[in-house]
Amino acid sequence: MYKVLTLNQISVKGLEKLPRENYEIASEFSNPDALLLRSHKLQTENIPPSILAIARAGAGYNNIPVSACTERGVPVFNTPGANANAVKELIISALCLGSRGILQGIDYVNSLADMDDAAEMSKLLEKEKKRFKGNELAGKTLGIVGLGAIGSMVADTALSLGMNVAGYDPALSVDAAWRLSSEIEKVDNINSLVARADYITLHLPVLESTRGLINKELLGSFKADACLLNFAREEIVDSDAIADALAAGSLRAYIADFPTPRLIAQSQAFLMPHIGASTDEAEENCAVMAANQLRDFLEHGNIKNSVNFPALALERNGGVRIAISNRNVPKMLGNILSLLADEDINVLDMINKSRDDIAYNLIDVESAPSATALQKIMDIEGVINVRVLD
Repeated sequence: MYKVLTLNQISVKGLEKLPRENYEIASEFSNPDALLLRSHKLQTENIPPSILAIARAGAGYNNIPVSACTERGVPVFNTPGANANAVKELIISALCLGSRGILQGIDYVNSLADMDDAAEMSKLLEKEKKRFKGNELAGKTLGIVGLGAIGSMVADTALSLGMNVAGYDPALSVDAAWRLSSEIEKVDNINSLVARADYITLHLPVLESTRGLINKELLGSFKADACLLNFAREEIVDSDAIADALAAGSLRAYIADFPTPRLIAQSQAFLMPHIGASTDEAEENCAVMAANQLRDFLEHGNIKNSVNFPALALERNGGVRIAISNRNVPKMLGNILSLLADEDINVLDMINKSRDDIAYNLIDVESAPSATALQKIMDIEGVINVRVLD
């Protein structure tokens, strides 16, 4: 029986993926096997020693001490793409807000609440509506910084709206590249992208290389009258530089999911309370994906969508499975296999992969290894943890 500790409210549809005959789920546990959370800020000292894995029902994982988990041989899973459609739809609505006087028009109409003459109101609105005239998205250029799950979906929808789409992503994977439409123009550097785009939308994780990416210097390369959208992460932009650009009129509008006190004071900053993934469907999709990944790891040792461990899966071929996490150092696998041979343990199948400083092995053996054999594996210098899956 696996014990899964939930640190946030998790969608029932996700929890249903963990069958009750094998899983006990609660918000309080002693010695849980796994953590399932959303936005809970997890501190290293609050991770129980019994934890085998952590699953985040969402794409971001800044609330999890990933490095500390890696040191302990604990894979951290996230759910990239599960909330992509929800974020994409909000971005499309933000593009409309940035092109037309929609919010301003609504605010103006609401200011007429004291008028009781419908004819007079109609006449006034006809006269004043020109104040809220905007532009159509068709024919405009959308610059997308980051062409992953969300960025690629935004690109496809923008193309269907008749926009020209240019993209910049220095870390574009082969799989992501195959998903992209041939109509998307690939740009080699971000300065060239922002210099030609009427709208720029950001879809990047927070890394040392992306923190404060949109700064005063880069804003100086923006096209006059450009509109910037940020539904990725607050830290990607320098909020003070954005506020200065809005005040100077060099940036027409900033539409984002991350309010700050100074930006709220800017009339051309349209800020939302971090609602990018706040739909029933997105929460369900994230919970289902997180639960499935957690279950596959706990029961079979397979890893998919881990932010700190290599992706790895091995079909079960009978026998007993040994899952081993170790430092990524030379001769480690040879030492493990040599020890198994010395213990007369026959290997049926195996797979080994590494990622940065960590390596992970799945080894199917003919019969269950003895406690002595397992201890000998644990005693190999560089081995972090060993788990037997029968």
